[in-house]
Amino acid sequence: MEEFDVDLDFGGAGHTDDGDGLVAVIAQDADSRDVLMLAYATREAVAKTATTGRAHYYSRSRDELWEKGATSGNTQSVDEIRVDCDGDALLYLVAQTGGACHTGHESCFHRTLDGDTVGDQVFDPDDAY
Repeated sequence: MEEFDVDLDFGGAGHTDDGDGLVAVIAQDADSRDVLMLAYATREAVAKTATTGRAHYYSRSRDELWEKGATSGNTQSVDEIRVDCDGDALLYLVAQTGGACHTGHESCFHRTLDGDTVGDQVFDPDDAY
C-alpha cells in the first residue's frame, strides 16, 4: 500500500540521499495524549506503518527505514494515523512500550529551553543499544 486516500506532501521535510521525500511525524500517546517524539517518514515508512500497525520511520542520520523498537524493544503500536490540514505532517497515535526517546526518557521532549530536565528516564540506553 503506497497509495493513500489523502494527498500527502512528501518533500516538505526534506529528502533522503536517494531523493525520496520526507514528511514529519509526531508520535503521541493515544491514552495520555503526551507528545512522545518527532521523526520523519518516507512514503514507504508510512505505508509499512499503515499495513503493519507498527511505527516505521526514516532515519536521516543512518539513511535507512527503521521500525521503532526493533533494536531497543521500545515499540510503538499505532492506533490511528492523522494527517494535518496541509498534508505535510502526520500524527501517529500510539501505544508506547518502554520509553520513546533513545536517551531512555519516556518522551523526547524531556528538557525545557532553560536546560532543566522535566521528564522521566524509564530505561538505560546503554542496556538497549
